[in-house]
Amino acid sequence: MAYRMRSWITQRALDLIVWLNRDSNYIAHTRREVPKWFTEDGPNRWMADGTVELLAVLSHQGHSGSSIGFALEFFKTMARFKPWGPLTGEDSEWAEPFDGEGTQQNLRCGHVFKDANGNAYDGEGRVFTDKDGCSFTNRDSRVPVTFPYTPKTEYVKVDSEPSA
Repeated sequence: MAYRMRSWITQRALDLIVWLNRDSNYIAHTRREVPKWFTEDGPNRWMADGTVELLAVLSHQGHSGSSIGFALEFFKTMARFKPWGPLTGEDSEWAEPFDGEGTQQNLRCGHVFKDANGNAYDGEGRVFTDKDGCSFTNRDSRVPVTFPYTPKTEYVKVDSEPSA
């Protein structure tokens, strides 16, 4: 019940923020760019409405050309659960071991792990792309990590499909 009440209140607050910012340049631009989305049912409408809610909040915050780029980059990084700055490798960055071998996952970057010996690796350090453009990871995707570490991914083109 608490969740439903909180959800209802949140939605009413968002509706109010959208209404108060209905003349925002951000919202006007979106409605011009994808007008049909606002008349459809389904995923396009959900995406359009959700984007208008996000843009109304940005508009309410008063972002301009000088701050919007930073705000968007910061938001994108946080929304993708990416770290803002290098990983340090400090104990506070690691979750409790999740397997019998003592492997720990980094709390700031979910594809960085550390084994019981303290050796860290990035499970998405190398991503393979096949001839059809499909990407995949496997055990060969792991790259050793030395701290401080800023996660990065190397994309490797391969000619064949991954072996099982």
